[in-house]
Amino acid sequence: MKARVHITLKDGVLDPQGKAIHNALGALGFGGVNDVRQGKYIELDLAAADPEAARAEVDAMCSKLLANTVIENYAIELVE
Repeated sequence: MKARVHITLKDGVLDPQGKAIHNALGALGFGGVNDVRQGKYIELDLAAADPEAARAEVDAMCSKLLANTVIENYAIELVE
């Protein structure tokens, strides 16, 4: 089973990397972009067969290591 984790900054948290991307896109002629927020994507290959156990395990991984829960949100997607 695979787990896909999407990690994004919480609303209100400054995103200097997103601002740099936004500015670079504008300099390249992509003027229709109003804002950019960057994040992380992590894919895990799990041995777990039970989706509930897999989700609980990945949730623990996110809260302990993969995401900084003070400033980041995360979403877990399981794919069999």
